[in-house]
Amino acid sequence: MSSPVLARPRPQYDAADLLTAYLPGSFYYSSPRGTLLADGVHAAVPAAAGTSRAGAATRALADARAAGLADPIVAGAIGFGPDDEASLVVPALVRRAPAPDETTATSAASSASASARASRVVTPQPDPADYVAAVRKALLHIETGDIDKVVLARALDVTADAPVSVPPLLARLARADPAAHAFAVDVTAPGDPAARTLFGASPELLISRRGRTVTANPLAGSRPRSADDVQNRARIDDLRTAAKDRAEHDIVIRQVADVLRPFCSDLDVPEPEVIGTPTMWHLSTRITGTLADPADPASSSLALAEALHPTPAVCGVPTTTARDVIAELEPARRGYYAGLVGWTDADGDGEWVVTIRCAEASGRNVRVHAGAGIVAGSDPEAELAETRAKFRTLLDALGVTE
Repeated sequence: MSSPVLARPRPQYDAADLLTAYLPGSFYYSSPRGTLLADGVHAAVPAAAGTSRAGAATRALADARAAGLADPIVAGAIGFGPDDEASLVVPALVRRAPAPDETTATSAASSASASARASRVVTPQPDPADYVAAVRKALLHIETGDIDKVVLARALDVTADAPVSVPPLLARLARADPAAHAFAVDVTAPGDPAARTLFGASPELLISRRGRTVTANPLAGSRPRSADDVQNRARIDDLRTAAKDRAEHDIVIRQVADVLRPFCSDLDVPEPEVIGTPTMWHLSTRITGTLADPADPASSSLALAEALHPTPAVCGVPTTTARDVIAELEPARRGYYAGLVGWTDADGDGEWVVTIRCAEASGRNVRVHAGAGIVAGSDPEAELAETRAKFRTLLDALGVTE
């Protein structure tokens, strides 16, 4: 009688060690669910524009298993628009650790290079006055009934006097908010003059799947965080009751629930609450559901992420018209901003977040994005101020001001 084949135990790593071990070219992702560091490329995942990435990921994972790769995953990022680029791979090596905590982030950040504080020049894209004018044009679309909501974004181009090092920036982001979804992804494309890295700390969980359980945590409706506790309490109370913000939030929640409901045997949509990041307060609803058929490829974490994307929190309603308005009013394509970043495994489990509070680094240049949701009653100057507050997450890590 032959002896049973025992599975090799998965090595255990420390979250701080994985954050410290990150180097550009690797895939790093951490959240309250855990920490993941992936290196090397076993296989690239074909990602033709306008096609389902989930189907290509399923085939790549099956091929990886057949080739003997233990516990394969697909990891990477997908751009905002249907024709935007994607960077998805089956890594050759995956290391996992528990979720980071304050000790993790502080330990990693203490070893980071001080070069991230070098001299910077910041150029807005577009100019703030032009962004305010674009918000006014968006409000005209809303008044005429073309759209109910649109999210308008702007960017800051930050130029340093030396190549920008991503690892210390990632460590600072993780230190600033250990509960965020911190990430760094190599998104270098053929023809790029230098390596490109997408990195950030997203507060917005698009979808997480563990077995039959799925969770989405859309955010919509925001206030800047203050250094004064009295002001913070007033802003939280205002956010809970403001009709404009509740209406904006309800638009997002309805669409997310409508997308998930056909896949779930039950779905819980509680009342919204206010959550905080180091720079913002957000209206948040944590939606949970039980999958009716977790074996259905359409219920994989990546397939659900594609079905949900783009939510009204980063695009608008109706989606197609809002995308047209974004293309009309934003001066440049978003690329990976407001897209997806995360991972999925061969069983369909995984986690994907909305690519916000993020930047792209290449050589001496970093482009930072931030957006604001425009609905009836929006004040253009207030929306500009909201983008300034959202920029703070990345600008604080870079050590610069707008």
